[in-house]
Amino acid sequence: MSFSYRAGSRRDAETVDRLFRTSFMATFAHLYRPEDLDAFLSKFTPQAWEAELADDRFAFQLAEADGEPVGFVKLGPAELPVERNGPAIELRQFYLLHEWRGAGVAHALMKWTMEEARVRGAREVYLTVYTDNHRARRFYERYGFQEVGPYKFMVGEQADEDIIMRAQV
Repeated sequence: MSFSYRAGSRRDAETVDRLFRTSFMATFAHLYRPEDLDAFLSKFTPQAWEAELADDRFAFQLAEADGEPVGFVKLGPAELPVERNGPAIELRQFYLLHEWRGAGVAHALMKWTMEEARVRGAREVYLTVYTDNHRARRFYERYGFQEVGPYKFMVGEQADEDIIMRAQV
């Protein structure tokens, strides 16, 4: 098995959409009413992904196993409601197909995330994580992320209890 990593481009919009939906649904779908899930997912379309992939304010890194896409990470402008201590960037999405957990792909994507944040001049990286997603929280903590405060993450009309985390770059 060989893994490769590359920058996302506009031509990856459908791939990113598929990876996002598959991973999100496998991890979180059971938490929501169908109408809330539909409302949330309706904001994520191949056209919306394509617009972000073409926007220099965002950076995508895709992971592939033997040429097949298995995950991605997206950085973008820091917009979370926190007081920043300098230039910041936000880890907006980090999705990996479940069958690739533990294969080292997430580590490689996070290494890229922190390096790309530095290249873009950030001193801090922010993200949100679902309070009960203990696996993800432990993963982020290994990279120096610490809890900053609570955050209401809206999925349709349901407000999830998330945590804002920050790491120094």
